[in-house]
Amino acid sequence: MHIEPGYVSAAKVIAANAGAVGVFVWGCKEQISEFLKEPLTPLKTLLAAGFFSIFMQSFHMSVGPSELHFIGAMAMYLTLGFTPVLLGFAIGLLFQALAFDPQDMYHLGVNSLSLMLPLISVHYLGGKQLFDKDLTKRLSFAQILKLDAMYYVGVTGMVGFWLMIGEVATPFTAWAQFALSYLAIVVFEPIVTFIAVKGLKAIEDNAVVRNLTVVPQLKMA
Repeated sequence: MHIEPGYVSAAKVIAANAGAVGVFVWGCKEQISEFLKEPLTPLKTLLAAGFFSIFMQSFHMSVGPSELHFIGAMAMYLTLGFTPVLLGFAIGLLFQALAFDPQDMYHLGVNSLSLMLPLISVHYLGGKQLFDKDLTKRLSFAQILKLDAMYYVGVTGMVGFWLMIGEVATPFTAWAQFALSYLAIVVFEPIVTFIAVKGLKAIEDNAVVRNLTVVPQLKMA
């Protein structure tokens, strides 16, 4: 999901930055309504940013025109919630750019959108139903696998979009190599997600789990 500086023109980067700021502000607005009901929601956002930074630094390798990362998107989404992870992506990318890779500041908006827009799609196309008290939809391993697949199709699609409108000619095969590399993540990450949710579900009456996660809202199959 990482686009190196130089691939996207300055004008398009400015447009991406404006789009990312717009999504971030919208996410903040959504979280304010959650904050009124759950005052610890901002802390979940900081946890999401922290976990995301750890995941990103724990494994990353160059593949084709981008990089393969362990993102932990669905593990965080199903344990910390939608807006904390949405905002946590942008905050985590900003922190990493400031602390580890200053050159990434140039494409902060580009890379943020590559993570945030697929999460919004996953949430409203299927994930949101899992947290709806009025529905009886239960979370299963198959459901986690489906959400993960949807998310990473979105991420690889976003990378393809940036390369398509970029200033550097990139062969389709280079993007395809990157997209195929994420199959390993799609296979591995659902296992991590299932273990995390199942483990927290077993101790959902714990005060920390009850207040700092959304796991108690989920119904397991």
